[in-house]
Amino acid sequence: MMLRSLALATAIAFTGLVAAPIHAQAAAQAPASSQTPQQVAQSIVDQLDKEKLISVIDDVFLPHFDIDYASILVLGQHAREATPEKRAEFARAFYNSITHRYAEGLLSYTQGRVKVLPFSGDLNDKRTVVRTQVVLDDGKTVSVDYAFRKSRDGDWKAYDVIIEGISYITNYRNQVDAEIRKGGLDNLISDLKNKGADALKQMDKDGKQG
Repeated sequence: MMLRSLALATAIAFTGLVAAPIHAQAAAQAPASSQTPQQVAQSIVDQLDKEKLISVIDDVFLPHFDIDYASILVLGQHAREATPEKRAEFARAFYNSITHRYAEGLLSYTQGRVKVLPFSGDLNDKRTVVRTQVVLDDGKTVSVDYAFRKSRDGDWKAYDVIIEGISYITNYRNQVDAEIRKGGLDNLISDLKNKGADALKQMDKDGKQG
């Protein structure tokens, strides 16, 4: 059932990402450029600010997520056709819509329900995967993997979330492609800005019907 499609999956994923490293842990205190992907993932699941979830997104979510790179992957072939300014505009509208749509779902997942698994293997600057497990209400565990890459400034940033083997980038790339072919990139950006979460819901609906 694809984890109730990607709705629940994305809610779980962003629970782990939209969290501030508040506690004075060694990993959290270390400069960003010296943290490993696993340390970054651990630090951002340590505390979830429920009261200010949406308002703190710019401060605690975006610094840990490479939305520009992720947006290029989501746009796929259309990224080559768009200007850098247009890609940036799409990135912001798209991720604002996602975080607003899944805000309620995020709030149902609390601290301690995300376990960062021990890292194994070698670090790869282009793609390093950190594996976590999320405990659901019924006690079942869900595998949530975060794909990290090292940015130009040397920080490790996540760019994809894979839930039970399902990449949200791949999922939304197919839907974004369909929307752009139907109405164009400018129209999609306008819908995301004006309708936000409703635009994503319609995309999911169209995707299921396709």
